[in-house]
Amino acid sequence: MKRLFALALLCTAAMAQSGTLYVRTGSLVDVASGVSRVNQCITVEEERIKAIGPCGKAPEGATVLDWKRYTVLPGLIDLHTHLADVGQGADVAEPIKTDPVKTAFVGARNARDTLMAGFTTVRDVGTYRAFSDVALRDAINAGLIPGPRMAVAGAYLTIPGGGGEINGLPYAVPDEMRFGVVKTEGEAREKAAAILDHKADFLKLIATGAVLALNTEPGQPELTEAQMRAAVEEAAKRGSYATAHAHGADGIKAAIRAGARSIEHASLIDDEALALAKARGVWLVMDVFNGDYIEEVGTKEGWPADYLRKNRETTDLQREGFRKAVKMGVKLAFGSDSGVYPHGINARQFAYMVKYGMTPAQAIRSATLDAATVMGWEQKVGTLEPGRFADMIAVKGNPLTDVRVLERVQGVMKGGVVVK
Repeated sequence: MKRLFALALLCTAAMAQSGTLYVRTGSLVDVASGVSRVNQCITVEEERIKAIGPCGKAPEGATVLDWKRYTVLPGLIDLHTHLADVGQGADVAEPIKTDPVKTAFVGARNARDTLMAGFTTVRDVGTYRAFSDVALRDAINAGLIPGPRMAVAGAYLTIPGGGGEINGLPYAVPDEMRFGVVKTEGEAREKAAAILDHKADFLKLIATGAVLALNTEPGQPELTEAQMRAAVEEAAKRGSYATAHAHGADGIKAAIRAGARSIEHASLIDDEALALAKARGVWLVMDVFNGDYIEEVGTKEGWPADYLRKNRETTDLQREGFRKAVKMGVKLAFGSDSGVYPHGINARQFAYMVKYGMTPAQAIRSATLDAATVMGWEQKVGTLEPGRFADMIAVKGNPLTDVRVLERVQGVMKGGVVVK
């Protein structure tokens, strides 16, 4: 394992640019306005953008990066990843049986695949092996392995037997996988504090049952509104926030009233919940791609029939809710639940977002400036402006007319380092 980390460190160091970098672009997508500009060059010093303007003579001593054949955008952001988890499959006990060493290798592989796909920032919304996402984030920050910038949730806040806890299997569930299990409002507050003390960046609340979980239904209530509010208040005291995993309409509304900043999935959202989300300015993070993946691969590989049933019952309703949210002007940000399918194919969701109501410009913004806003990182990433991290991708073609070009990213830069 040490040899793997050492090799990754050497490779990362070899890709780093010293001094000034001058990037020549074919066109540059302004995600704030949804238009592209031609003949633009970007000056990068250290990790950050120094200047953007019409191309001219490169600064004295600068290294020139020729991306004139490409369209350049800010690095993409995915708000719903599970980089440190083994991917979902037919064996629902896989997270229990995977030891910490294998988890570390899986996380390193997932992080690299995600970065190479153009996602230079992610929000990792929790893991069964609690705090393995914290370890992964810290390894990336230390330069031990290549990967995206990460904000991490650590342990799920859930109830005994809920969607955030594995049950109903003939295996012992390790204590670390039950770290965030609560029964009372007081425990919710205490566990929220403990999770943040374990260096999580934000909290993940399980408001209603998961689709890919045993013995729960997607709309089945889990944490109460009072429990969620207690956790949200504890997070606010520490300058943090909470996101809520919620499929059912009642759970969505409870999470919004409790103060959650964003709602993941929102599969069974109703008109009242949509109106409440709009009124409160809460972001919906709806994974409208992976229902097709679950049906196709799950059927082929023999995933549990209960998973496939619940997936079918929620997928069409979720997409209709997404369509309504677009029309109503509800805030929508990009999140792909990429623990369900192989990491690195996150961008397939863009075409689905366009199919169900968004323009390509809206879909791109949802995974850049809007996603950064949800994370509270809008001054760091999400757009190409002086002072922000030099995170950018290069693609062939115009994503404002054909968003599928984002599925084939040719160039990736993270913090001034060309990684692809």
